[in-house]
This record gives sequence, C-alpha cells and structure tokens, in this order.
Amino acid sequence: MAENPYSYLPDHRFWRKAVTSVPSFAIDPMVREPPFVLTTEDKVATAGSCFAQEIAHALQESGYHYYLAEQPPEGLSAQEALRRNYSMYSCRYGNIYTTAQLRQLIDRAYGRFVPELDVWTRPEDGRFVDPFRPRIEPDAFATPDEMRADRERHLAAVRRMLETMDVFVFTFGHTETWRHKRDGAILQLAPGVAGGEWDPNVFEFYNMTVSEVVRDFLAAIDRIREVNARVRIILSVSPVGIIATYEDRHVVESNSVVKSILRAAADEVVRARPNIAYFPSFDLATISATVPLFYREDTRRINPYGVDRAMRMFFDHLTDRAQRKASEGIVKIDVAAEAESNSRIVCDEEAIDAG
Repeated sequence: MAENPYSYLPDHRFWRKAVTSVPSFAIDPMVREPPFVLTTEDKVATAGSCFAQEIAHALQESGYHYYLAEQPPEGLSAQEALRRNYSMYSCRYGNIYTTAQLRQLIDRAYGRFVPELDVWTRPEDGRFVDPFRPRIEPDAFATPDEMRADRERHLAAVRRMLETMDVFVFTFGHTETWRHKRDGAILQLAPGVAGGEWDPNVFEFYNMTVSEVVRDFLAAIDRIREVNARVRIILSVSPVGIIATYEDRHVVESNSVVKSILRAAADEVVRARPNIAYFPSFDLATISATVPLFYREDTRRINPYGVDRAMRMFFDHLTDRAQRKASEGIVKIDVAAEAESNSRIVCDEEAIDAG
C-alpha cells in the first residue's frame, strides 16, 4: 500500500486502535502532556456547572489545596455551613452555567457592572433572595439589607479568590440563559423559578453561540489575569445532560446543540490563550463505549463509577507525578456505596423541574 499522511500516526489517532480494541476501563483520551500540573502547594479554585463540584470534592479528599476563599461565619457548625452552601465552590456563587454569567460576576466584583436588578422576593414566604444566586441561602434573607450585606461579603471573597488563586478550574455547563432586557444582566435561573416574577416585558431568553461563549470566557480570563497574571486555567465541559430546554424542540436535540457548542468553544479557548489545560471528562463519558457505564438511571447524571474514572484521569495527568501515588491512595478508584453518600452535588437548575 502506498504511503499516505496517516501511515505513521500513533495508535491513539485511530478509533479502531484507541477505542474499539481497548477495554472501556482503559480508554484514556489525555495523550498530550498538559501545559502544567498541580502541586500540593497550589491554591486551586473551582467554578462552573455542577460537575465542577466533583473536582472540588476530589481535591478536598486528595491532599491538594482546594481553595475556599469564602469561609462560613464564625461559630457556624460544619453541617450548617454545608447546608448553606459554603463549600459548594471556592466562593458562594452557586452554579455558574454560562461564560457570560462568569464574565459579569467578575465585572460586578470590581464595580465595572452594577445591574439594575437588586433584590427578588420569594413567593412562598415573602423572604428575599439575590437574583444572581437565588438558592444560595436556603432560608433566604429576612430583609433586603441583609441580602445586600451578604452580597458585598460574597463579592469581596470573589475578588480575594481571583487575586490569590494559583489555578482556576471552570466547567462549561450551558448556553441557554435568561437576562434582564434593559441592561443585559445574566441570571443564574429563569425569573420565577426560585424568586422574582416572570415578566416577558422585563426578561428575555437567550441562547449563546460558539463565538459568544468564546468571547465571554476569553474576556473573563483576561480580566482575571489583569489582577493575577500567573493564574493557570483548567477547562472542562460538563458531561451532565441539560435538565430542560426553552427552545421549541426536543430536549435531546437541544442537549446535542448545547454540548456541541460548548465543546467547540473549549477547543477555541485552549488554542487562543497560554496556560489553559483542557480536561476531557465530557469526551471520556460520552463515547459509545463508556456511556452505559458512566450514567445513572436517569441517563443525565454521572454515576459514582463515571465520576471515579474521570477523577482518576484528572489526577493521573493534571497533578504532579511525585504526589500521584498518594493521591490515588485517597481518591476512590472502586465503585463503593460511600461514593454516593459522601457526594453532595448541588445543581441549581434542578429547581426548574422540581414539580
């Protein structure tokens, strides 16, 4: 056979050699060395969709430095701090589903953007919530001033995190979003889901394109590096399916579109800026060979085995080799009942389908 451009490529470039002929438990898409690895001294902050919490839990249990920049109030018990979402992410912002939401959070933290939206009322009890993280305080707030004071403490913690973290792990989660018409403020959840009132004259649905996802994430990175030039980024796409779509089409079609946009955007981002590592948890979970093993009965969320496989890949490739054996000794590599009980993953969008 005559030579062609594919004649001498390594096995991992061919589906038959890298997927078909390999046991599912041995498939590992991370074949290129990442631009950096984590050490136990690095302050690692996390944000994004709910799958980013899996990385946070693994870091907390592994001996690496999971950075909690927003600490619970003095005297609060560990159980109460957990209930009030103080360890959900590095700061108490809840899920950040879109890159536009992340960019605006940074701009709000530094006073570059002050939204017109201030406070929402929770219909079931008349208490008050922050429109940009309406489920972060389970009991809501007794007064608007109490909510505003908590918001200021939160934004101060965000500034502290951005300026002092060494590594920022962000998971792309969604493209569909809701925004305030007058100033374009991006909401975490649609109005009326966890506070506020749905009014089509005030709010609008918006679905982001690849170029918009890229634009907003690059803008977010550039803003972060203005205050922290040495920060390194780990980027992933959530393998968790969307819970609902507002587009006039089947949720399966929307899920394919959303994930395709996010994956394409992630590829562009990694090419566009230095010191960004892509973590292929989405790629590993969604190939045909692993889908039956990775997903729960609802076919949307990742099961403990799938989480474990993804986290093993994370520690194998994105942590320093001197610490790897110690990390593997702590991070669970067998499917066990405690993997379920020890995990508390909060997905704010589940409030959409609460009924």
